[in-house]
Amino acid sequence: MKIFIIVGMPASGKNIARVYAESKHIPYFATGDLVRAEVKKRGLDPTPENTGRVSTELRGKDGLGVTRLALANALQSGHPAVFMEGMRSWPEIELICQKAEVILVAFIAPKEVRSERVAARGRSDDSPAQFDERDSREIQYGAAVPIALADEYILNTGSMEETTALLHRIVKKYR
Repeated sequence: MKIFIIVGMPASGKNIARVYAESKHIPYFATGDLVRAEVKKRGLDPTPENTGRVSTELRGKDGLGVTRLALANALQSGHPAVFMEGMRSWPEIELICQKAEVILVAFIAPKEVRSERVAARGRSDDSPAQFDERDSREIQYGAAVPIALADEYILNTGSMEETTALLHRIVKKYR
């Protein structure tokens, strides 16, 4: 199995990978989906604070808990290629590499662009006021290392179509 792991800071454009995968009927497994489902299951409001707290809890002491769940789902899918997103540390990447061939794709965008995107999208688990705090939490999780060590990079400052075309070229290269 090939797993395209999508990494990047908040609002760097990782959701473009989800839209692409869905359009190509490639399964997409995101740790954030598991976290949001757990927030809902617990009957909590999906605030940035609640989402962040539940995310930290699900990651567990070793930081791999929610990744293990997403990886199990991906492996059980039976598809030859899948996308995974939400890995924020190198140990998470290493865990997945033990089970599949990994292509690590980093979406990058300037901080100012990402901040504007957060303000524009208005998600309940996102907050422009807490943008820097969320960035700090992601960095504390270890997000900078997978981004720095990615196999491929997508500078997401253009149109959605341009970014999708870049991703498509990467997927074709490895499939």
